[in-house]
Amino acid sequence: MSRFKIIPITEAYAAKIRTLKTDDFGHPVVEQLATGFGPCRVSLKPFKPGKDQRILISHSPFEKKNAFNQPGPIFIHKKEVKPYNDIHRFPPEIKKDKKHFPLSLIGYSNDQKMIFTKMVGDDDVDLLIAEIFKQNPEVAYLHARNSEAGCYICKIERV
Repeated sequence: MSRFKIIPITEAYAAKIRTLKTDDFGHPVVEQLATGFGPCRVSLKPFKPGKDQRILISHSPFEKKNAFNQPGPIFIHKKEVKPYNDIHRFPPEIKKDKKHFPLSLIGYSNDQKMIFTKMVGDDDVDLLIAEIFKQNPEVAYLHARNSEAGCYICKIERV
């Protein structure tokens, strides 16, 4: 049994961004042809460079406003996509492509303080997530981020 679940950005949130054409910070969205692999933060699937249309927004994955909010750029598909639903395993297309998706896992306490960080490297991210939760009871949830760009990919909660 999995000890975690993957939480992508919701389709409702993405629909709001597409409709309003501004992000939560009041910045106008930037629509563009994909030049990199992303991924889309709703489907958690890589973009096809030169084919997929995407939207760039500023996003903070946190509920509380404090020094750990880490707002930054993320991409979503320009068109509606199905949200990632295999929530008890890390998205396989991201997991297997370590070249385009070098990963870091950052752990936060219930009061949203950063208390843990680990680069995934060659480790199996699914096994590493389970191990982090097992060995660190103070970690309430994790964020997966791109280790090179620093951008947010998804939230990972305990089950």
